[in-house]
Order: sequence, then structure tokens, then C-alpha cells
Amino acid sequence: MSRSHLRLLAVALAASVSVWSVSAVNVSVPISAPGNSQGLFPTLLSFSIEQDRWPDWTGVQSRNEFTHSALLNLAALTGQPPNIRVGANSEDHTFWSPTVTIEDASFPPPNSITPYPEATSITVGNAYYALSRFLPRGTRMTWGVNLGADNVTNAVNMAKAIVGAFKTGAVKASGVTLERIEIGNEADLYRNNGLRPSNWTVQEYVPDWISVAGPVAEAAGIHGRNGPVTLQGAAFAGQGFTPRQIFDLGILESAPGKAISVISQHQYSAAFCNGGDFPLISFMSKANVRGNLSVFEADIAATYAKGLLYILGETNSIACHGAPGVSNTAGAALWAIDYTLQAATLGIKELYFHEGVGYKYNFIQPITLNRSTIDGSPLNPPSPPHVQPSYYAGLLINTLVGSTGTSQIVELAVNDTNVSGYAAFEHGRLVRAAFVNLHAWLQSSTGDRPSVHIDLDFARGVAADTQSAVNAFWGRRPTARRIVIQHADDVAGLTWAGQSYETPDAHPSGRLVLEPVSLSEGIDLRATEAVLISF
Repeated sequence: MSRSHLRLLAVALAASVSVWSVSAVNVSVPISAPGNSQGLFPTLLSFSIEQDRWPDWTGVQSRNEFTHSALLNLAALTGQPPNIRVGANSEDHTFWSPTVTIEDASFPPPNSITPYPEATSITVGNAYYALSRFLPRGTRMTWGVNLGADNVTNAVNMAKAIVGAFKTGAVKASGVTLERIEIGNEADLYRNNGLRPSNWTVQEYVPDWISVAGPVAEAAGIHGRNGPVTLQGAAFAGQGFTPRQIFDLGILESAPGKAISVISQHQYSAAFCNGGDFPLISFMSKANVRGNLSVFEADIAATYAKGLLYILGETNSIACHGAPGVSNTAGAALWAIDYTLQAATLGIKELYFHEGVGYKYNFIQPITLNRSTIDGSPLNPPSPPHVQPSYYAGLLINTLVGSTGTSQIVELAVNDTNVSGYAAFEHGRLVRAAFVNLHAWLQSSTGDRPSVHIDLDFARGVAADTQSAVNAFWGRRPTARRIVIQHADDVAGLTWAGQSYETPDAHPSGRLVLEPVSLSEGIDLRATEAVLISF
């Protein structure tokens, strides 16, 4: 009997014994990296930290052990800690002072929509930047400098303090390095937030940026894009200003523009700044993920045509710290997997998921919280440091990326509106595949939980692949790791490969579960679940 007949028989048998298997798909998986594969950075999944609460993330007198452990878990999977960018909105409200040791910040009162608001003013000293030493060894950083204030002296002072911190013995000994400086956050929104006139244009932005970035680069000793420290360009909130526009306006031909090595744009699926209702089912959409990323394709192509790297330097689910019932749920973890891996297939080399203290969309809550992240009500008892559901996305993503530094990715064609698939290759050969079922199974769902049965069909990836090499894959004994979720709207209780990371120290608890996979029988994937197969 042929393999295809065996697989069909297996599907029929599975359907007769399990109410979960209500549909089936056949997925072709190349055994070698096809020509359209994209290289994967070990720092594909990275983090952006709101600048105002930076000391809470690192610790002040000693390192924040919870932050450190949570980041080390991710680093262990790729051999490289996530990159860290410190900046965002409070980047343009930060001033350096010789009289401040670490930080002096003023915060508006919390409210039910924004339980943990951003600081309206921040004054920092040299020791503030030296807290970088508490991150895991090998972490590479991007630091934001204030462009919004249009104060060259302050921007230069910030740059000097940043570079000076990384020259101190303590930071050098920590193995944490400065990679880039970003000058201004989301300047395309300055005309809306009062930092520039309401009629301010991209034509005015370019000389404005050059007038501040030039002295900053000089003060920081940055003289080109090939040095150890470079500039990060753009950092735009959306399509108000675009990389293509600033390229056409000659930014890269300016002295500081010649030091830009990376172009950054920001993306969120929606915004909760004024509240609102965001259905989780609509958010967990394979089509919407692709629509939210495809808008950048022209900018990505233009960036690579200039010999620069392209990243999403700030991103997450829903802007303004996330939406309750969406950003803090298990469904958001599955969204983050599909979103990150889809971005990687488009040539987006890193995604910096934005984090703050008490934000709904955090992967990690680094300190004890005394009020609810949902509505700002008092918490009794307080909520200790913990990981949130999206953290599990990072575990799967980094496992798929691997630690060889040679990995590549391609999207797999899955004929299902809810299921996405990706294959990863090392040294050009297939090593792993991931599948995500975005069908939202909610606490209110009734009946039998749906499932999709996935059959794999190995195929040639390049012309040099032989049929015997394809056939050899059928003799492999792969294993699977799952993100198991009870409901898409759960806010806790997930497991990855049988283990929970919802522990006091972010160390996994429970027995590691590696499921054997029979290639002739395929694999089932329940609604609201993700699986990673290692071949």
C-alpha cells in the first residue's frame, strides 16, 4: 500500500476515534531550503523597554533576578539573549542631568484604561545607563535619545552618558554591549502630540533629524555604518513617514545618515488609547496577520536595496499597552508566533516586542504589581513578578530558530484559514517545522473542540535534491513539543512541552514532554494550539 493510502487510512481511523479531527490538510515540506528562504537571526524575538521604568527591569543595587532568568530561558534556545531597545514614548521626554544619579520621573495618575501610565518627564544621570550591566551576558542594546525636545545639547549629553556607561569597567565586564543609538521615537506622530507644529512634514523631519543626529554621532564617536556602534534610522509609528520618503530626501547621504545601519518601523494591530472593544476572535486571524505586515513590503525592499537591515523596532498586539481580554490572553501567544514567523519570511530580521511595567501585552511582568493591569483596581494580595501567555510564544519561536546561527525559514502552504505553518532549515537542510491553529476556542465555546489533522508530504527544496533523499525523510523519528492551552481567553495555565513557566523564578516546572510523531499517521492540532516538530 502506498504512503498516501496509508495516510488516508490513518486520517479515517483517527476521525473514527477522536471527535477533535474534523478536518485534514496535506502540507508539502521541502527537505532543503528553497530559494525564497530567509535567514533567521538568533535575536529574531527581541524586546523594546519603555524608558521610564528601566530601573525596575534591571534592578538598581543588584540585578532583577526574575528578568534575568526569564531572558536566560530564551537565550538558552538560540545561544544569544534577546536584543534590548530602551526608548519609546518616554525616550522623547528624557533629559540628562549631572545632579541626578539614576532617575527622577513624574507620572500622571493611573486610570481604568491606562493603569500604568508613562512618565511625562524623566531626568536621568550616568548611573541610569550603567544599569545595562544587569542584563544577561551577550545582550546587545539600542538606546534611544530625545529628538522630540529639539534640544541638541540634551541629546548630545544623553549620547555621551550612554557611550560613557558602556566604557565603564562594570558594564564592560558584564559582556553587555551597545549596538545602536536611536534618535527620536515615532517622529511622524510629533505633529499630533505637540512636539512639533501640526503641519510638520517629512520634508522638515529630515533636516531636523540631521541637525540633532550629527552632533550626537560626533559625540558618540560614530563615523559610519560599519563600526561597533551605529545609528538606527526612522523608528516611525506607521506609514505617516516612510523609509522610502526619507531615502528620497537624501537622509542617507548626510553625515549622520551614513552611520545608519538599520531601518526601524513600528507596528500594532490596533490601539487601546481611548479604550474600546476588541474581539479576540477577530484578532486571532491568519488573514489579518498577513495584512498587518504586507504594508511594509515596499519599505523592506527599499531598505535592502540600500544595503541596510530592516526591523520592527517596536511592536506588539494593540498599542497603548494592550487591550484587556486580548493582549493578556493565551490567544495573543498564538498570534505572536504567527506574526513573528510571518514577519521573518518577509525579511524582517528582528521584532522588538514592547514591554513596560504593568502593560497588558507584556511577555514578562518584571516586578510586583499593586494594582490590576486590566482596570487599575487595587490588588490584594499584590501580583508577584511573572510571565504572561505571550512568553510561551518566545519559547516556541526561539526553539524553531535554534542555536547554530545558520537557520533559515520558509512559510508552508497550509490550505486552512486558521492554520499557519513554517519550516526551519540549518545548513540548508530541514530540521524543524511549526504549526499554529488560530481558531479561537473560548471559555464560552460549546460542543466538541475542533482539530485539524496535518499530513506531511516531503518534497524537493532545490533541484539538487534527489528522490532518495526525499524518501529517506520517511524513516526519521521526529518528536513534537506543544503549547497546550485550555482556552484562547485564558490568562494563565499554559504549558510548553509539558512544562509551566508560571513560577516564582521563571524556571520551568513539570516533566518535559516530547511526543513521538509517526510520519505515516500525521499529527492533530487542536483549535487554539501550536506544535513544533523536530525531525
